[in-house]
Order: sequence, then C-alpha cells, then structure tokens
Amino acid sequence: MAEAKTKPTKQSVKGFIANLPDPEMRADCSTIAKLMETATGSKPVMWGASIVGFGTRKIKYASGQEVDWPLIAFSPRKQNLTLYVMSGEGSHADLREKLGNLIVGKGSLFIKHMFTVDVTSLNIMYCYTLTHTTK
Repeated sequence: MAEAKTKPTKQSVKGFIANLPDPEMRADCSTIAKLMETATGSKPVMWGASIVGFGTRKIKYASGQEVDWPLIAFSPRKQNLTLYVMSGEGSHADLREKLGNLIVGKGSLFIKHMFTVDVTSLNIMYCYTLTHTTK
C-alpha cells in the first residue's frame, strides 16, 4: 500500500507564513494559526510544503488505507485561504449563514478575505469539528 504524500515536515511554520508574498494573506494566516492553536491546544506543524496543521488523527480512504492527518489545518492558496475542518459540506448549516463571505466544500472552507468572516462562528465550528473527530 502506498504511503500518504502529505506528511509532517520540519519546516518552520513562522518562516512559512513570514515568506508569503501577500501582506494580507500573511496577516490572515497568522490570525488563523492563533485561532487553530487555541482551539486544539496543539502547536502548528507544516504538512508538506504548504499546509499548516494542528493535532493529528487517523483518516481512512475508500481503499481502506489509514493515514495520519491534522485535526484541523489551513493552507494559503493563490485564490483563497483554505481551511481544512473535515466537517462535510452538509454540516453546520446554522453556522454557515453566520460565518460570512466564504465557500463551503466537502471538508474545507475557502476564504477570500479574513475580515469578511465572523471569527466567533468560526471558533464554534472548530470546536464542534474537534469534538466530533476525536471520538
């Protein structure tokens, strides 16, 4: 069975964020990192070259393969800031309305600008996700 391509690295999270070319994205990533660290109680770790993860859990692919993956994570992408919350696009309907201007995917939230997001609702979603993925 093949190994997961995305694994924890020794790359510095602070260095990764500091080297982002867009000042708004740097600020947004710093904010998200603080929120995720507080929610998980875990220090940030780079997963691959561009994902910042907090905590670890096992996920199972359709093939049956199990791999380690962050409890929650984020990645600054060209089009948006992607938050990996493993919540599923059908969940959190009540919070999605309060979150603000973002797109909800199967296990991700896509944010264009952090200032358009309700941080309190985002924290509630993190806590919900953590309590339902660590059982």
